Amino acid sequence: MTLKYHHIFRVKALVLCSFLFILKGNAQQLDLLIKEAFISSPEIEKFQLRYDIASEKVNEANWLPNTKVSAGYFVSEPETRVGAQRARFSVKQMLPWFGTITARENYASSMADADYVEVTIAKRKLALSVSKLYYQLYEIKAKQLVLDENIELLQTYEKLALTSVEVGKASAVDVLRLQIRQNELQQEKEVLTQQSRGIQAALNSLLNRDYQRDITVIETLEMPMEDIQFSFDALSLNPELLKYDKLYESVAQSETLNKREGQPMFGLGLDYIPVSERTDMNMIDNGKDILMPMVSISIPIFNNRYKSVSKQNELRQQEIQSEKNERLNVLESNLARAISERNQARIKFNTQQKNLEQAKDAEEILIKNYETGTIDFNDVLDIQELQLKFQVNRIEAVQQYYLQQSIINYLIR
Repeated sequence: MTLKYHHIFRVKALVLCSFLFILKGNAQQLDLLIKEAFISSPEIEKFQLRYDIASEKVNEANWLPNTKVSAGYFVSEPETRVGAQRARFSVKQMLPWFGTITARENYASSMADADYVEVTIAKRKLALSVSKLYYQLYEIKAKQLVLDENIELLQTYEKLALTSVEVGKASAVDVLRLQIRQNELQQEKEVLTQQSRGIQAALNSLLNRDYQRDITVIETLEMPMEDIQFSFDALSLNPELLKYDKLYESVAQSETLNKREGQPMFGLGLDYIPVSERTDMNMIDNGKDILMPMVSISIPIFNNRYKSVSKQNELRQQEIQSEKNERLNVLESNLARAISERNQARIKFNTQQKNLEQAKDAEEILIKNYETGTIDFNDVLDIQELQLKFQVNRIEAVQQYYLQQSIINYLIR
């Protein structure tokens, strides 16, 4: 048993020395899963296509009203001094006010920018979802390793109990209790395996691949020595808030476009009328065709539409600002909660670490008592259950710490 504990302490020292490497390995594994999710996720593709459509609308904005072309034939030809008019051909093009097309393009571009922020938000939410499932898988795997260690420890105690039974220092009941406890731990391990399959299926679904595919997660996560410090001001860079800035800007561009569209429109046209020559006399310009350039203007005199749109845009900007303030309050609340729960996780970890060390000391005392022939296997089971409880609580605290840190990263990075 002394050699066993020496081996355990040696392993712990190696784990501590390789702490930075472990964190780097965890970041690499999780980062690869997140990158794969970005590439394969149908949801990200949906938002990306929505952004591509919005970007294409910038090209759509560069348009002019349809060119009007008309032709008519005089059934009864009107007579003029230089001959009879046979037909009329007209072409007309209306032109928007100066800067209207540019304003239209700017508005479409601002809407595309808002959709691009949606892509960013979707990616951050997907990364957070992948991280949550990844840390849940870590928790299950870490618990299974702890259960294996405890089962192995109980098997060692079972051998000690069998030896004690042979020399009359223990009863067969003690052996049966140890075996029953092993069965319970094996059951917990198998239940965790089923939970792991469900979480793996959910994670594979986010990665858009076969739900039965195995996912490799890190075996050990250490509690960081120090917490990352940050300011609540960093929330201002959260895409969920930047989205409202982009929407506010799009409304401003919409108002600029509205003002341009509320200005007069100019029209340029040309009429062509072919004229027949007069046969009853010969005169200057006899049969000369008529070519008439035209200029027109369209003035929105009796249209209150543009005033109403301006008022709507003003109200819409106020609404967006209110929505942003409301969302900021929610994000601040979420950040404060995440910080609190992360700090709680560290407190729980430190407490469980102390409890586990004391339980180890109690175990060593029991082993020394065995060497003197006074071991109580009921105490052995009690200490083993306490150790397992502390180990599991410590794993849950580490998992909760990293989970809350992921939420914090989502909010401020």
